[in-house]
Amino acid sequence: MKDIFILDSWAILALLYAENPAASRVEQLVHQASANANVLLLPTINLGEVFYILGRRQGQDAAEAVVAHCKQLPIRLLQATEQRILAAARYKMRFAISYADAFAAAAAAEFAGTLVTGEPELQQLHGDVKIEFLPRVSPGAGNAGNP
Repeated sequence: MKDIFILDSWAILALLYAENPAASRVEQLVHQASANANVLLLPTINLGEVFYILGRRQGQDAAEAVVAHCKQLPIRLLQATEQRILAAARYKMRFAISYADAFAAAAAAEFAGTLVTGEPELQQLHGDVKIEFLPRVSPGAGNAGNP
């Protein structure tokens, strides 16, 4: 059985901004998914978060180009069904996390996968979902998840 990884907005932004060492790990997961060695999932809510962050930073055209590029990657987009919305809401009720992060956490639980992130607020989910924390860049070099 293939390993399943759920990417959150932070992981996608780290990849887009080439913030290593996190970007290298996400790139490795993408290459493995291309070779059918693993499965990568991305909730559409998290893709929307990437879109608005990039849109604020670089404009709507750049954000739309990135969404189009993400759709070309070997990443399966998870639609926000009623079941997933309510599962995310349950995580949001239990933990002090963003609503978008709650979707990623709910997806990790639904698919028994590993949530790939560098978002510090998600550390409180240890024991609830499996998480692979991506290392942040050195202080002062910028952070992928901060708009």
